[in-house]
Amino acid sequence: MADPSEKKRNPAAIKAIPQHEVEARLLREKTARLKELRLAHEATNARAGRPAVLSGQKKLKKRTRKSADKSQSLSDWLATQQNEGRRG
Repeated sequence: MADPSEKKRNPAAIKAIPQHEVEARLLREKTARLKELRLAHEATNARAGRPAVLSGQKKLKKRTRKSADKSQSLSDWLATQQNEGRRG
């Protein structure tokens, strides 16, 4: 804590804020502003009937086999594994 007598002697000591506190305050203000913008954007999309894209989410692609001809049945695969010396 700052010494109260120092504040009386040096009025600039009251206004002296460490740089990390200034940066932290700016970051909090920026985050709050961006949150308000995001919520407003999501509300606009909800009213328009469009699904809102959530931040950080990617569209998931369905995994499809490139060629059904190359796939083998489970019994064939198990037989191959056993013939190669793997235990099943």
